[in-house]
Amino acid sequence: MKARQMSAVLLGIFLAGTLISCRKPFHQETEHYYFVASNINLPYWQEAQAGFEDSGRGLGVRVDFTGPTTYSPEEQLAAFREAVAAHPSGIAVAPTRSELFRKDIDDAVQAGIPVICVDSDAPESRRILFIGTDNVHAGNQSGRRLAEILKGKGQIALITVPGQFNQEERRQGVDAVFQKYPDIKIVKTIDDRGDPRIANDGISAMLEKKEKLDGILCLEAAGGPGAAEALHRLDMDGKIPIVAMDKSPETLDWISRGSISATVAQKSYTMAFYALRFLDDLHHNVVHEFKDWKTAPVTPLPTYVDTGTAVIDQKNLAEFQAATAERRNLQ
Repeated sequence: MKARQMSAVLLGIFLAGTLISCRKPFHQETEHYYFVASNINLPYWQEAQAGFEDSGRGLGVRVDFTGPTTYSPEEQLAAFREAVAAHPSGIAVAPTRSELFRKDIDDAVQAGIPVICVDSDAPESRRILFIGTDNVHAGNQSGRRLAEILKGKGQIALITVPGQFNQEERRQGVDAVFQKYPDIKIVKTIDDRGDPRIANDGISAMLEKKEKLDGILCLEAAGGPGAAEALHRLDMDGKIPIVAMDKSPETLDWISRGSISATVAQKSYTMAFYALRFLDDLHHNVVHEFKDWKTAPVTPLPTYVDTGTAVIDQKNLAEFQAATAERRNLQ
């Protein structure tokens, strides 16, 4: 009797194992997701690439991280169109010009491809959601930090990329802060197109002309290192405070050398990591508020996800550098 019972148990285990092994896997080999960045050569986007690829490995899906190697909205749009033509499971994109991408994003979603905006939004499009920084708040943080350093007065240069949606939001945040400090004036706006060499040239030109400059405020990642290099070349390290954006290795190095006073760091790794998770949820319709996201009257997912920021200066620099090095060693 005991032998029969044991045989029945073993048979049950065998059948259960067979059923499990025959069950269709959640992720298929054909699943393929794209991230279209604005400039894949920038450390900011290389950190996002690490997040996107780590997320892909965790899910067991194919991912491609693509985009131009310089700031070029037209080339980025071409990369987005190539991604759409591949009929992927989903696309994350950081549109440099929201109005330029609107129709193509709408067409992709209409074709059943979920599209998520990361870092920079295209709010008038049919994108499913935005994940990134509350850029108005980031601008507030930047403006407040420089105002504190300057003790509420001075002439400053602003380094940004005018017309890019996230940059314009940061500018709104800066302007809101400076309204409280009428003795702080933005005397020069430098469009560096995400290139530290252009930022360097712009600041160098001001200094060579002996223009009065009390502070430098950067609303995008390349501006801080570019401005710091300009001051260093003229032996002016630390003489004009710089508040930068993001935490590239170059930016953190200039903080350690005293050339950059502080930086407002975003979380590009986190943005990209969770962007893929959201795309995967959409592709599999795992949120069952509606039958299918494609026919739902509203998206079943959050429409806005703020990944937060952190201000880095010499007080907490070592902590951030150690944490960054530890993550890289795990890869």
